Amino acid sequence: MYARRRHAYFAMMGTCIALFVLAWGVVRLWSIPAAVAMCVVAMVIPPVAAMVANRRGPDDRWWDDPSGDAKSDEWWDELDGKRRPPGQ
Repeated sequence: MYARRRHAYFAMMGTCIALFVLAWGVVRLWSIPAAVAMCVVAMVIPPVAAMVANRRGPDDRWWDDPSGDAKSDEWWDELDGKRRPPGQ
């Protein structure tokens, strides 16, 4: 799953760079508004790419990771019905 998210991220960022380069290298010669529109679209891509790359999959068991706060982890384990060895 990680490779798929990474490939999607790089494809989106490559598209972003291509839009900027084409907008100001080629399209601006014929239409400035079209070049600006391409840049606006390119501006939206990086945040979306970051969300795609950092999305958790159904197989990612992030909720089982200890938080680092022993009292909180103990409390959540008690709610889940789990027992951890002391000191973890």
